[in-house]
Amino acid sequence: MKLLAAMMVAGASLAAPALAQDVGGTYIVQGTGFDGQAYAGEARVTVTSDVTCKIEWNTGGQISEGICMRSGNVFAAAYVISERAGMVIYTIKADRSMEGQWTIAGMDGVGTEALYPK
Repeated sequence: MKLLAAMMVAGASLAAPALAQDVGGTYIVQGTGFDGQAYAGEARVTVTSDVTCKIEWNTGGQISEGICMRSGNVFAAAYVISERAGMVIYTIKADRSMEGQWTIAGMDGVGTEALYPK
């Protein structure tokens, strides 16, 4: 029984890095701003460790860069835009797409954003 439990823990720890690496790549971005106005663009996620990454968005000609990480089916990123800190939290879907909400420090409300693998 102890051997089986140890094997399950070891197997889970080996599976985690593969899951984290699944978020790397280029995505089509579709979102809405605080005012509900739609925007679109592209995002690129570069995996930097088993759970961390870098992300760059290009939406409407505006480029934003940030850091990101994955924990289970949650993907979160922090970034700076117009000299203000922002954050976004996505839920990762089975097809690798992500849906979430974002906000910027000092602003009221949230926007929505979805990332679709290219």
